[in-house]
Amino acid sequence: MRSSLYTKVIKPILFKFDPEFVHNLFTSTGRLMGGYSIARKILSRSMRYDSKFLEQEIAGISFKNPVGLAAGFDYNGNLTQILESVGFGFESVGTVTYSYYEGNKKPRLVRLPKSQSILVNKGFKSDGIKNVLNRNMPKWSNSFNVGVSIGATNSKECSTPLAQIDDIVRSFEYISKHEILKKLSYLELNISCPNVLGSGSLATPEYLKMVLRKIRMIGINKPLFVKFQLEIEWEKAKELVKIMVDHNVDAIILSNLLKNREAESIKQEDKKFVKDLKGNFSGKPTYELSNQLIENVYKEFGSKIKIIGLGGIFSAQDAYEKIKRGASLVQLITGMIYEGPQLIGEINRGLEELARKDGFNNIQEAVGSKVK
Repeated sequence: MRSSLYTKVIKPILFKFDPEFVHNLFTSTGRLMGGYSIARKILSRSMRYDSKFLEQEIAGISFKNPVGLAAGFDYNGNLTQILESVGFGFESVGTVTYSYYEGNKKPRLVRLPKSQSILVNKGFKSDGIKNVLNRNMPKWSNSFNVGVSIGATNSKECSTPLAQIDDIVRSFEYISKHEILKKLSYLELNISCPNVLGSGSLATPEYLKMVLRKIRMIGINKPLFVKFQLEIEWEKAKELVKIMVDHNVDAIILSNLLKNREAESIKQEDKKFVKDLKGNFSGKPTYELSNQLIENVYKEFGSKIKIIGLGGIFSAQDAYEKIKRGASLVQLITGMIYEGPQLIGEINRGLEELARKDGFNNIQEAVGSKVK
C-alpha cells in the first residue's frame, strides 16, 4: 500500500521537477525532520523493519540490518539523524573531498525511467571536508553506523595520480584529528568515480599501493572500505583486490557507475536521449556486472575481505541475489528514488522471508550460498 502510494501518486509529481531540485528538497526536509524526535518515531513505526535475524557483526561493527545508503546521495552529510528511522542499517556520507567543489556543469542528474537508471554527473560535488564535519553533519544515534567516503577534489590541480593521493591523504589526516572520528563506524576510500578529472588514476597497482600505504601510516583505528569500479577485466580486478587484502582493507564496495553507453542494459531510446549529455549510469544497468564481480571476488577472496554489494537493487530479491553471491552488506540509491523510501523496510522484511524460506537461521548464513 505504501509502495503503491509512492509509485502511483507521489513519484509522478516529483518526476515532473528537476532531479537535482527534488534531491535538494529531500535532503533539506530530511535534515529538518531528523531534528525532531516525534518525526523520527513516526517514520520508524511506519517504515523500519527490525529483526534479530538481520543482525550481524562485520569488521567489528554491529549492523542492525544489511541495507545501507551508498555514497552519492547524502554527499554533504545532512541526513545522519533521519536515515536510521527510514530503516537503513548504515550510510556512507559523501563522497567528501578536501576542498569545496560546486559540481560538474548541469545537468548533473538525468532520470532514465525506461532503463530504471539515472545519468549521474555530479563529479564529487562537495562542501569540503571541513564544512561537512564541522557544520553540516548533525548528531546521530549511537546505534546508527555512519561512515565517511573520501575522494580527491575534482580539480585540474588534483587530476594526476600523485596529486590525488596527496589530496586524499590530507582528508584522512584531517579526519584523524577530528573528534567526530570517535563516533564514525568506518572510513571509505572512493577510487572509482568516473565523473571526475583523472578518473581511474588510482585503480592501478602502483598508485593503489601508494595511497593505501599512506593512509595506513596515519594510524586511524577504524575499518577501511574501498569503493571499486564496475567495468574491469577480472585479472586486473584480482590484482587490485589482492593489494587491498595485503593492506588490510576490511571491505570492498562492488561497485560504481556504468560507463558503457552501448550496454544492452540501457534502452535504445535512453541511449539516444543522453547522446549529447555527460555522465554515467546508475541503477539497473549496473546490476548484472555488479553481481558477477561480487561472485568473482567472493570465490577468490571471500575469506579475506568482506563485500558490500551495490548496483541495481530495486527489491528484496535483488538484494538477496547479491548476498547469495557473496555480499555481506548491500547499498543502494537509485532503487529508493524510483520505488520510494519505504523500500528499505520492504527489502529488510523480504530478506528475512527469502532467507528463512531457504532454511537459514541468520542472514549471515546466506552470504555466498549460491557459489560455495
